Order: sequence, then C-alpha cells, then structure tokens
Amino acid sequence: MATKRDYYEVLGVAKDVSAGELKKAYRKLALELHPDRNPNNPEAEEKFKEASEAYQVLSDDEKRALYDRFGHQGLAQRGGGPAYASVEDIFSSLGDIFGDFFGGMRGRSRRADGPMRGADLRDVVSLRLGEALKGAQKELKLRYPSPCEACDGSGAEGGKVSVCSTCGGAGEITQSRGAFFLRTTCPTCRGAGRTAAKACTKCEGAGEVEVTRSVKVNIPAGIDDGQSVRVPNQGQPGRRGGPAGHLYVGVEVEAEPGFARDGLDLVHELPLSFTQAALGTTKKVTTPAGDEVDVEVPAGVQPGDQVAVSGFGAPRLDGRGKGRLVCLVTISVPKQLSAKAKRLLIELEETFQKG
Repeated sequence: MATKRDYYEVLGVAKDVSAGELKKAYRKLALELHPDRNPNNPEAEEKFKEASEAYQVLSDDEKRALYDRFGHQGLAQRGGGPAYASVEDIFSSLGDIFGDFFGGMRGRSRRADGPMRGADLRDVVSLRLGEALKGAQKELKLRYPSPCEACDGSGAEGGKVSVCSTCGGAGEITQSRGAFFLRTTCPTCRGAGRTAAKACTKCEGAGEVEVTRSVKVNIPAGIDDGQSVRVPNQGQPGRRGGPAGHLYVGVEVEAEPGFARDGLDLVHELPLSFTQAALGTTKKVTTPAGDEVDVEVPAGVQPGDQVAVSGFGAPRLDGRGKGRLVCLVTISVPKQLSAKAKRLLIELEETFQKG
C-alpha cells in the first residue's frame, strides 16, 4: 500500500492555517483538478480525491486535532479518514462545499436512476471513565428510513415508473452560467428522474420505510470525551445497488469521582496525613481501569505537589504507550484531637522551634 502524503502538503498549506485560508487552498486545487475540466484524466481524478480527503479531515476541528497529534495512524485507529472510492462519493459527501465553490455545479451529471450512496447515521454512546481507558464494545439500536423493498425505493406500486417529462430522467434542470453550469433539482420529480403512475401502498409513495437495527460498535482504548468513532458501511443502505453510508458514534465520558483526565494523563487527588507527608509513605491507588498502583510519596512532600507514575494513564489511540497517573497531594488535617495527640503535637512544635 502506498504511503499517504501529509494532508497539509497535499493542500499546500502550513499547519497553523486558518479555516478561511484552508478553504481557499482547496478551492484553488478543486478548480484545477475538477473532473469537468480534466475529462478522461485518471491522474487528475486521483489528485482530486486526495485533495478532497485532505480538506474533509482538516476542515473538521476534531479530526484535525487527532491528525495533528497522531497522523494518519491516529485516524486509522478511530476508523480512518474519508477514503473516497469515486468522484460521485465526493460530490455526495461534500455537496454543500461544491455548491459554494462552483455555483451549484456538482460535477459530472449522474443518472438519477443509477446507484446512490446511503446517508450517514449519527448516534451517541455514554461511557464510564474505565471503559474509555480500556476500550469497550457497545450495542446501539438504530432507527432510520430505509429503501422500501416492495417498490425498490421508487415509491411506485410494483416499481413501475416512467421517465420524468420535465427533466427527461436527469433529475436536474441545467442552466448555463458562462463557463460553468448551474444544476437545480427538478421540481416535478424532486430529483428522482422518474414519476410513479400509482404510489406504493406500503411506503405511501415515499420510497422509504422506517427500520430498526442493532449494531455492535468497538470503542478503542484511550478514546476521550467528545471524540467519535467511524463505523464504515453501517449507515443507511444505498439505493439501487449503491454503497451504504457510514455510522458516526460520538462519545460522552461520565465523570469519575476522584479522577480526571488531562490529555493522556490521569489526575488523582491523593490525601495524606501530616505524618505521611513529613515521613514519606507508599499509597496504593486503584485506577478506573482497574490497575493497582503503588505510589511512592517522598518525605517532605508539600500540599499541591505532584507525584507521577508513568504508564498508568490513558493509552494513546495509536497504541504507542500510555500517559501518567498524576497524584495531586493534599494534606488532611484532623478536626478533633485527643489529649494525648495534642500533647504530642505541642512537643513536636517545640522541637521544631528549638531545631
């Protein structure tokens, strides 16, 4: 497999590029490489796909942050970037972008009755901190519209349709705008290119019925709150033999008492008595992932000091090691003392003063 080029290099921009400059860079490349300007040019088409993939990742704040930290391998660990199989897949995924760039031109015209990629689905899963650290498998129940089997998604009884008289089956009406063309959805068939003599009784002419399906999703170890997992081909089924869309699962990590996550580090508040802080001690800490860690606290540690143990934090998404368990020291002062404890503390204080 060929090594992927750096996304910033593909678009010819610096790593600190703003969203606006990123869009301009992609606009320039897309205009140069657009299939309508480069007919029967496989090399230009591949570069068009490469540029579109780079823009799709870098224009998404979450994906860009993941890519900046872990590169292509980090994206692959999460489910991969948008490896476009065809130009039509790009037009389907980035339709709004192309509408902005090309005045509504979405590239090569496609048959309205040809294969259509299914829509992407999105859902959210809630995890305990321990599950996020170790990884988990979750079963989601998805509800979404799916092509009606009775009419094969046509909306017509028995699948019997005729060519739309307005658009001639194209599903779009084309108007010239200088060097480019403006395509709008046909108002008669609403983009289908076909009209039904009689509406399908099962879907009432909609071409879709609601279905329920369960999907098992593997959540990678080390995923953080706000990140998402891409599950390829688990979105809505495509129409007329088209590929299925993808499923994007957002992750929400529940708060864990006594622990917090800071990047790859796991932060834990470690309470010590005055004598433990003064003399030093060993404290056993059990992490949310179930690891038992012996934390060596040096003598003379002060409130607010940190004691860190490597290898017991959150795992990297690319599998290359873990962060630290960072223990933040606090000193517990007893509110009530026995007479003997008071006497001993007074003697200790006198010793300090003489010392």
